[in-house]
Amino acid sequence: MKQIILGTAGHIDHGKTSLIKTVSGINTDRLKEEQLRGITIELGFASLDTPSGECVGIVDVPGHEKFVKNMVAGATGIDIVVMVIAADEGVMPQTREHMEICSLLGIEHGFIVLTKIDMVDDEFMELAMEDVKDFVAGTFLDGRPVIPFSSVTGEGKDEFIKVLDALCVEIPERPSSDLFRLPVDRVFTMKGFGTVITGSLISGSVKTGDTIMIYPPEITSRVRGIQFHNQSVTEANAGMRTAVNFQGLDKTAVDRGDVLSKPGGLIPSYMLDVDLTYLSGNKRPIKNRTRVRLHTGTSEVIGNLILLETEELAPGDRTVAQIRLDSPVSVVRDDRFVIRSYSPIRTIGGGAVLNPIPSKHKRFRTGVIKGLKTIIDAEPEDIVMYHAEAEGYRGVSFTALKLMTNLSDKPLEQIVGGLLSKQVLVLTDRENGVYIHKTNLDKLKAEILSRVKQYHEKHPLRPGMPKEELKSKFPAFIGIKLMTLILNQLIKDGSVVQEGETVKLAGHKVSLGIDQAEIREKLLKAYIGSGLTPPYFKDVVKSIGVESGRCLDVLKLLIGEGKIVKVKEDLYFDTAAVEDLKGRIIGFLKDHQEMTTPQFKDIAGVSRKYLIPLIEYFDGKQLTIRIGDVRKLRGGG
Repeated sequence: MKQIILGTAGHIDHGKTSLIKTVSGINTDRLKEEQLRGITIELGFASLDTPSGECVGIVDVPGHEKFVKNMVAGATGIDIVVMVIAADEGVMPQTREHMEICSLLGIEHGFIVLTKIDMVDDEFMELAMEDVKDFVAGTFLDGRPVIPFSSVTGEGKDEFIKVLDALCVEIPERPSSDLFRLPVDRVFTMKGFGTVITGSLISGSVKTGDTIMIYPPEITSRVRGIQFHNQSVTEANAGMRTAVNFQGLDKTAVDRGDVLSKPGGLIPSYMLDVDLTYLSGNKRPIKNRTRVRLHTGTSEVIGNLILLETEELAPGDRTVAQIRLDSPVSVVRDDRFVIRSYSPIRTIGGGAVLNPIPSKHKRFRTGVIKGLKTIIDAEPEDIVMYHAEAEGYRGVSFTALKLMTNLSDKPLEQIVGGLLSKQVLVLTDRENGVYIHKTNLDKLKAEILSRVKQYHEKHPLRPGMPKEELKSKFPAFIGIKLMTLILNQLIKDGSVVQEGETVKLAGHKVSLGIDQAEIREKLLKAYIGSGLTPPYFKDVVKSIGVESGRCLDVLKLLIGEGKIVKVKEDLYFDTAAVEDLKGRIIGFLKDHQEMTTPQFKDIAGVSRKYLIPLIEYFDGKQLTIRIGDVRKLRGGG
């Protein structure tokens, strides 16, 4: 059985609520104020069983201009719209705005009901029918049935049921999705039950006992019970008007506009990339950075409209844009939206979401504009490739791709798997399912090679670039997993060589100039000739008479060659002398098990100036360990 939601639309006092009461027997005006004033303020809900066995959920929306935001919220998830027009008044301002909203929200199925026919004569009735015909020309309701109706006499009720039943058979099944989403349109408490949330379940399914997350606040709770048309059920599916009861959830934690989904299912965002149509009925162009009211799902959020390719947009024009919001929303690709002006409030445009979690775009970037226009009607594989490339070195996760494509797991897995086999995508983080486009991977490889080359040019006497320094040249989001992956590939293809914690280009060789060769010989003479009592480096520099930085570069070269060892800052030793001392210490400790500081001094034959640095050096190298006032071989020898 299909799950179908029908919604009303039309001007205030044109008989929408009376129509629903006549055909379903349910008064959707539940508020005392609504019943006293005779107008619909909040959304109303009912249900109707058709002759063919379909159970249709009904959303009755307010027609007053002050409550259009409630109308937009009610239109979310609607499969069929009934455009209600009173025969005695004809097409009115809110009729036109509701039609615009339905068109912008992508509603494709519906029919027209001409109410209050008992209040007009035949001549006026003909005029009203002509008015309706002209009004729907060129819209999604063009050519659809027009049903004369009277809530007083009941005339048209049978025809309403007949047309609705036929339309229920005609409309296709909702596309399958494993992403559960229920935009919240009501939150209330019931004695003995706690917090109850209602809404039109637009995709996926939910079962009692499921853990649910409320977005954007990302609060979790467990489903205690589910109702569908006032009947308790254990599971609700897409297309159902659903009430969900939660355990231990405070009513104040949830608002209309929030979305129920599974934990990790959605990602809140302060920005949306959109395909925007600016209505032709607007009187003037809209300028970049105009404050607007964004309506999507059941939410209303204030934000700025960023025009990416122009300073202003003329009435009737269409463009790609970015909406930057004051509060986050949680949506997916192809979700429909409406924008209304900030003040005075009226509907001015709308369209579809292209990217629900974009980065901030700079304006007039040809690549961004062209890319967004390309994915408006692109195939899913092309959309995946676009986003993977657009995300640059950051890469894109499988979770993000689900939202960016609005695909279920299986078809997305097939697309990603195919792109991996073609080596268009590369998996960089298996645990989190992150992929990078090969174009970006190649760019990153080239930039890494460039950075290492620059380092060689700046420090020609150093054997290689420290890996930590190399990583620091790139954004923090390029994690150790991606950096290691690329370095391993560069090592495998022979582009770089890794030695310990340094990286160098495969062809890099240290080549000393004449003056540097002279410095090298002088440094060797100063250190190798002094054994375990070398001069401080600052004194060596003075004796050579060369700038400190040049001496340090050559000294690091000697350290890299293994001829000199650094014991502490400014104090360097002949490597052979240190290794000889190491051997004597090991021999002593194997014979005596432990060694005091005076014994170390006797073995080394040095003053306290060198004694402490050497003791601490061997401790730091994990050769010895201090226990109280003695040292032993680490690990027991």
